[in-house]
Amino acid sequence: MEVCALTGHRDLPADFDVGALSDKLEQLIGRGCRRFLCGMAMGFDLTALACLVQLRDSFPLTLVACIPFLGQERGFPEEERQRYRRLMAQCDEKVILRGRYAPDCLLARDRYMVDRADVLLAYCTRRTGGTAYTVRYALSCGVPVERLFVGGNADNIL
Repeated sequence: MEVCALTGHRDLPADFDVGALSDKLEQLIGRGCRRFLCGMAMGFDLTALACLVQLRDSFPLTLVACIPFLGQERGFPEEERQRYRRLMAQCDEKVILRGRYAPDCLLARDRYMVDRADVLLAYCTRRTGGTAYTVRYALSCGVPVERLFVGGNADNIL
């Protein structure tokens, strides 16, 4: 069983294609990915997790919530906080990396996921930030990166 970690931006463009994301996840499942590690951030993470919850109706998947710190969702807008809690309830496992926020907890979560992954699925459209860091970290560790291009072209980002 292959493990896939997920990383992407918190702010998704208006034309972000959820269907393309679901198709990409289904391709990864077809290649043997059955365990998915999700960082539980707003935007890409929760959108990918919602797709995986739907795909679990057709495939035996294990969904793992990788929470950077206890109470991560407290800073989310109410609607996103409710979505976070609904999706969290669908996860088979929950890993909490820190008891409270610390400056390094988000990158520690990203490294935790990459260190346990066979492949990283990334929606990365910028050269800076946590998603770009996670892609570079995966590449430095020899973890293959599957790039998702939806809502624009990001060919030469990294």
